[in-house]
Amino acid sequence: MRSWLLRFILVCLTCILSPSIADTQENDDANALRTVPVLSISGAIGPAVGGYVIKEIEKSNQNPNIPAIIITLDTPGGLVTSLRDINQQILASNIPVLCLVHPSGARAASAGTYILYACHVAAMAPATTLGAATPVQIGGTSDDKNSNESKSNEPTAMEKKILNDSVAYIRSLAKLRGRNVEWAEKAVREAATLSADEALELNVIDVIAADTKNLINKANGRSVLLGEKQVTLDLSGVELIEIKPDWRDQFLATITNPNVAYILMLIGVYGLLLEFYSPGFGIAGIIGAISLLIAMYAFQLLPVNYVGLGLIIVGLALLLAESMIPSFGLLGFGGIVAFILGSLFLIDSELPELQVSLWIIYVIAAISSAFIIFVFRRLWTIRHKERVSGAESLIGVTGHVAKGNQHKGYVFVRGERWAARCDQRLYKDDLIQVERVEGLTLIVKKAEKDKSDDGNSDC
Repeated sequence: MRSWLLRFILVCLTCILSPSIADTQENDDANALRTVPVLSISGAIGPAVGGYVIKEIEKSNQNPNIPAIIITLDTPGGLVTSLRDINQQILASNIPVLCLVHPSGARAASAGTYILYACHVAAMAPATTLGAATPVQIGGTSDDKNSNESKSNEPTAMEKKILNDSVAYIRSLAKLRGRNVEWAEKAVREAATLSADEALELNVIDVIAADTKNLINKANGRSVLLGEKQVTLDLSGVELIEIKPDWRDQFLATITNPNVAYILMLIGVYGLLLEFYSPGFGIAGIIGAISLLIAMYAFQLLPVNYVGLGLIIVGLALLLAESMIPSFGLLGFGGIVAFILGSLFLIDSELPELQVSLWIIYVIAAISSAFIIFVFRRLWTIRHKERVSGAESLIGVTGHVAKGNQHKGYVFVRGERWAARCDQRLYKDDLIQVERVEGLTLIVKKAEKDKSDDGNSDC
């Protein structure tokens, strides 16, 4: 009875104490796991950056122990499509997104200004800048470029549409976050810029913070609009965790670099050409096919001007034609010009980070020119080189008559016995020189007259 009573008491105590113990453990775990991921945007905003930021925001929204997200910005701008994808994810986020232009000396230009306006808390480090958010359109129709408006430096209809759309977009973000609407429009229309102190004074940003820890301290307790309700940020005791792009994002960032994609395309083209020259699917064909496919995947993510791509293909075709059909450099020169122009027009963006480097274009053009010069000199040398085989190699060679008559006979040339024909009478052992070859008969002339033509024949 005593043992049963003791067991009963232990069971009761366990039932009473276990919920409170579990709650305590859950609270401790929750407090221990309160983290704030720190995402970093450095450089031009492209598909790789957009994919990295969007994926991490989605992942953070699924974790109840993440009270906020921080994005650090240092960008000259980027692609409109990537910018809008990032902002859509920020606006749809269930947890606040804090944006900090960092470190000192960094900038949030162009697309970075839109992202800063979209975030729930906008901050800048000292000695940073933002602004210059005017959209730039390099491409355009020929009608626009040749119109009277273009000649008078007036914006075209397409440029007006893009500008007005960008103004409306940044004004809506400014109204949503309660920030300076007038300056937002000025940043787009006039490419205006501000320092950190000026931005705080004009209500463009919320706080100035030296780093992410300082931002957490200043943002703690602030009220932000999350969806349709006001939420007070509770960031006390959180741990900052830097989230770097994974291998896939790093690989995508590498291949979407215009210089890398451009080089991969050339490796692919030349690799396949080399494989066609030497049949048998070998290493050149494998590398060429893989490189070309990766380059095509990268180009679909970049603002490619297909006129530029077409010029590159035409240029490569002309260079190939020059190596196969000698044109005394005409095809080669045209190919180099088309290749350089196509490379310059390939990426439709004014951002240097989203353009093919001029140095790479010049180096590859120089290599292609050197290749054409090498092929041309080689063909010129071969053209004037003495022939050592075939029927043409016999022209100009001397020999002697083995048997002759009035105009026909047999001669020995290079140790071979040939049927011969001559305008003069042939005598045995006469020295002859080959003028041309007609089928299996040599047309010869006497090199010197050893015997007088006295009417005797050796036939």
